[in-house]
Amino acid sequence: MLQGAMTVWFVLTAASLAFVIWDSIFNGVTSWVQKLAWVLVVAYTGPIGCFLYLLTCRRPFPGGHDEFTNKTWKQATNSEMHCLAGDATGIVIAAAIVPLLGLSNGWDSIFEYLAGFVCGLFIFQALMMRGMFDGNYWTAVRKTFFAETVSMNCVMAGMLPTMIVLGSLWPGSTDPVSAEFWFRMSIASIAGLITAFPVNYWLVASHLKHGCMTLPGKDTPALGHRSPEGMMEGMSTHMHGHGSKGGHSGHGKMQMATLPLTTQVALIAASFGILVLAGLVTDMFVPIRFGLTN
Repeated sequence: MLQGAMTVWFVLTAASLAFVIWDSIFNGVTSWVQKLAWVLVVAYTGPIGCFLYLLTCRRPFPGGHDEFTNKTWKQATNSEMHCLAGDATGIVIAAAIVPLLGLSNGWDSIFEYLAGFVCGLFIFQALMMRGMFDGNYWTAVRKTFFAETVSMNCVMAGMLPTMIVLGSLWPGSTDPVSAEFWFRMSIASIAGLITAFPVNYWLVASHLKHGCMTLPGKDTPALGHRSPEGMMEGMSTHMHGHGSKGGHSGHGKMQMATLPLTTQVALIAASFGILVLAGLVTDMFVPIRFGLTN
């Protein structure tokens, strides 16, 4: 039964991925970073990711993208794609390497966490989105650190426990050349998608992260709200921004809200607390050990 389920899943994933790639090329009106994020997420989450793409990002008809995406929950979903794409990519790469190291599941999880963090923050966020900050990479790291850290910890609070539990149930799923490995990673990515949505909703509603935005001139230039990543393509830094309820906040340079440093530190600590709690709950079902061998 498992083999049959995996076959169906992979067929649907291939079809979903092909559609999203095609649609991104011929119907996409968002930045290349947003498109890449959706392609990666659909590769990991299959038809579920494709369904969310249709529901929250795809332009339904020419001139309709702004109105279609003008809901906070849709903006939050698109915001989460940036984080999930980077985190999941780093974790998948690390998960393919850790079996060669012969470490216990505790050390495996730490290695995977660090890989997801590095890929999510330092590559997918700061490196790809440095155009938002006049091309200054370290400014991009500093400005995105808070929002991405709390979001990433919530993604990983779903992904890592799922990987540990399923890895114990399917010993062969730790082999990166097996179908079970990729099926396990898909389930883990879906779990991370679910656990990170609430914090991304709050971040977008609080103006601490941006969501899905239409590139100027791609759909309805007079009404479109421009994407921050558009500056990487040599566009003006003056743009429209989303309001806390998904509406337009008016003309002018896009300004994201900031929190006091003490509040940021407290919320980051809370997000690590969620991650630790997820580990403690996981340990109740599958012991988490730190040793040289599994």
